[in-house]
Amino acid sequence: MSNQSYIASQTALLMVDPYNDFMTEGGKLYELIRPTAAASGMFDNLRKLIPAIRAAGIQIFVLPHHRSVPSDFSQWRHATPFQLAGVPGQAFARDSWGGEFNPEFGPAEGDIVVQEHWAQSGFANTDLDFLLKQRGIRRIILVGVIANSCIESTARFAVELGYHVTLVPDAAAAFSPEGMHAAFKVNGPAYAHAILHTEALIGRLPVAAS
Repeated sequence: MSNQSYIASQTALLMVDPYNDFMTEGGKLYELIRPTAAASGMFDNLRKLIPAIRAAGIQIFVLPHHRSVPSDFSQWRHATPFQLAGVPGQAFARDSWGGEFNPEFGPAEGDIVVQEHWAQSGFANTDLDFLLKQRGIRRIILVGVIANSCIESTARFAVELGYHVTLVPDAAAAFSPEGMHAAFKVNGPAYAHAILHTEALIGRLPVAAS
C-alpha cells in the first residue's frame, strides 16, 4: 500500500461509461447520478484529472457498456443489471443520442475504446486485459460510473488478473449515497491498492518528459 509510484508507460486511466445517458443533462440516467456526482464533484474533478493524465503521458482507455437494440434481451434467462437496479427505459440504445459518448468526457484522439461490456465488468468478454497487457500496463486508475457496479466489478476483476488498482472517489458517481459509501468506504479498502482523491492523485502523477 505504500508504493504509489505511477510510471506513465505502465499506467492507464480507465474511464467507465462516459455516455450522454449518464453524463449529459437530458440523458436517461443523468438525474439518477446527479446528486452523488454533485456531492463528489465528479464532473469538475474529471475536468482536472483527464488533462493531467494526458499531460503525464498516461494512456486513457474508455470502457463502454453494450449499446443495445430492443431485441437484445428478449429471450434472456435473467434480468439485466439495470433491470435489477430498477432503472427505467432502455439506456445506451444503439444509434441514439444517449448511446453516444459525452463530447467532454468521451474518447479523444489517441484514446483506446475497449469492446463493449454486457453487464458490469469491463474485463468480462472484452479485449481489455489483452489491450492492457500488450501495452505493458500494470497499474490502472478507475473513474466514471457507476461506483458500486461497473467500477467496482472492473476493479475487482483487475485485482484477480494481477493489476495494481487505484480508485478515485471524487471522480465517480452512483445511483445513491449508499452506493458510493459501499464502493469506497466498505468494499474498496478490501481490494484496492490505493484510494486517492483527485488532487492527491494528480500530485503523484509523473511529469512528462519535454
